[in-house]
Amino acid sequence: MPDTAPTGDAMSALVALVVEDSAVQRGHLVSLVRELKIGTVLEAADGVEALRLLALQPQQRIFLVITDIDMPGMDGIELIGRLAEGPLVDNLIVTSARDPRLLETVESMGAGDARLKLLGTLPKPVTAAALARMLDHARPRTAGAGSRPQFEPGLDEISRGLDAGEFVPFFQPKVSISTGLIKGVEALARWQHPQHGLLSPATFIARIEGTPLMARFTLSMVEQALRHLQAWTRSLPALTLSLNLSADDLADQAFIERLTDLVARHGAAPASVIWEVTETMIMNSQSMANLARLGLKGFGLSMDDYGIGYSSMQTLSRSPFTELKIDRIFVNGASERSNRRAILNSSLDMGRRLGVCTVAEGVETVEDWRLLAELGCDVAQGYLIARPMPAAELIGWYRGERTRLRGLAAGGG
Repeated sequence: MPDTAPTGDAMSALVALVVEDSAVQRGHLVSLVRELKIGTVLEAADGVEALRLLALQPQQRIFLVITDIDMPGMDGIELIGRLAEGPLVDNLIVTSARDPRLLETVESMGAGDARLKLLGTLPKPVTAAALARMLDHARPRTAGAGSRPQFEPGLDEISRGLDAGEFVPFFQPKVSISTGLIKGVEALARWQHPQHGLLSPATFIARIEGTPLMARFTLSMVEQALRHLQAWTRSLPALTLSLNLSADDLADQAFIERLTDLVARHGAAPASVIWEVTETMIMNSQSMANLARLGLKGFGLSMDDYGIGYSSMQTLSRSPFTELKIDRIFVNGASERSNRRAILNSSLDMGRRLGVCTVAEGVETVEDWRLLAELGCDVAQGYLIARPMPAAELIGWYRGERTRLRGLAAGGG
């Protein structure tokens, strides 16, 4: 599955809906959407009118809805709930001139709702650049009314794909903010499906969690990634490889021993491999014990999605983590939002106090990079640096981007 929204001719077939009670603001948003070459742009003054417009075209998929929160009649929060109940809206962006914390609340509401893809929230006035960046995360499957339904594989289909070697790791670089040098890569799974093309983990990870297929899948990803790491270290001897573990993986002592044996067979130094886990995965004693075993063997350990758990500081302080990975929700747009900046600063300060490497996910703008540099973050990962890429492209990408990355580290654009 591509990582970007449709472009070119595909955009002209799309439909967007702008919901805003201010005629001036609505006109501004409509003009921005049209600049993106979306073919049809509908307008509504509140939630009631928006639902009426959608009811007039019941078979038409809506690629994008941009809605204000504070509106008379039906406000944006109620509208979002109504849109999530229907099948025809693919992507949502929420805007507001109110307290930024209100936008954060709406964003947290949408984060756990699989029925509607909330691309994010934008404070007013909305700029063309901010809107374009957000649409970069739009669902690719929404290329107009005639797009095929989302593929929902069964376990037999996933097992067949594992047997056929269709699951492969893509790699996203992690770069030093102070030097611009590549520090490591994170392996991110993709499914090269013979009929449905390149599929993201959202298509299959939830299906295999809690099943025997998870162990097969993890071992396949780790083995492939280690082979690539072995080849890369000829050119990049200090490169680290970050690999995600599932809750099933971490809770199984025998499986952890299989992983460590696999790393040894490929001749990789434990310090060159970083296992990424989330806070909720180490809430039981067996998982915590296995995490400690990995630490004793010299592996790097990363707390992923830091900041979104209920007791992240306590968990971090009593666990052998070597890396703190700050969730993108606190990184992306932090240069423009004081509340995100406050949480980001606090997280980085915690990492410094505990002596662990700090990694910021979701770095997409030069402004956010500069803020991270100012606040003393160690490593950045995100679209500003590079999208996930096939293994064969990594060395060529780095040779072509070194000058730009060094310029970023030096304070340039």
